[in-house]
Amino acid sequence: MARKLIAAALVVMAMSSRISASGHGPVFAGATPTLGKGGWQFDQAYMGRSTEEAVEQTLRSMISFGVTPRVQLSASVPVPLVTGSQPPMGRMTATMSDAPNIEGTAAWRFHVRPVGHGARIESTIFVGAAVPTTSRRGGIESAPSFNVAAASGYASRAHYFWAGAGFEKRTASDGDRWGDVGYYSLVYGYRPPALQLDYPKPDLRFFVEAQGEHNGRTRASGVEDPDSGGRVFLVGPTTLLLYKQYGLEGGVLFPVYQRVNGTQDKERFRVVVNFSYFFWLR
Repeated sequence: MARKLIAAALVVMAMSSRISASGHGPVFAGATPTLGKGGWQFDQAYMGRSTEEAVEQTLRSMISFGVTPRVQLSASVPVPLVTGSQPPMGRMTATMSDAPNIEGTAAWRFHVRPVGHGARIESTIFVGAAVPTTSRRGGIESAPSFNVAAASGYASRAHYFWAGAGFEKRTASDGDRWGDVGYYSLVYGYRPPALQLDYPKPDLRFFVEAQGEHNGRTRASGVEDPDSGGRVFLVGPTTLLLYKQYGLEGGVLFPVYQRVNGTQDKERFRVVVNFSYFFWLR
């Protein structure tokens, strides 16, 4: 099953889909881009997580709207393809989690400073909330959660570097609570000179992404579960293809360090493939 997941991701990433817009960044990590005023973006993502004993898969749909050039609102919902019965661990990506929740997020790109021809340093803060669509998961009663994150970095026509960090607070219900999540990310992106083309020509970018998580332990009926929580740090390659109003991005992250508690399964890899469509309502 693990080999099939990786093979499927690579096939989708190799397809010639097309796209263009400023509101797109790396696959997993936190980044600063926001949509322009009046711009809309639809994302359909496939997320997969493989452990020693199981594979968890999720489909999520997200719609985003550029309120101003620096303020963006997003909402995402799970599609009825969620497998696995474990409580949610990390967020999977900075923009969408793989938990069966309805999520809403506001992004504010509060700082932008040009540093040369076509280059800039900028920072964005994100605030969001989520409501579960299932009453229980992994034997733990579901409850709303709240998320705050920030990303800052450098972007030019050829090079990209972003650092991000965030915290997701998961509330309790009848003594049950999924573990809180602290997460951080680093990403370097490169666009070769031959691919530094202007709209509407294709735009292909390559990234190396690193993602770390600290997952708190869950509680059941007020009692902490020793077989939950832990730390993981993952690194892997991703890519982004933009052409006109379409986009395709995807990648795989592999753990280089992880510590699990009790009898938990260790992760083998994470994979995300995301299709985007950009449009304007006139």
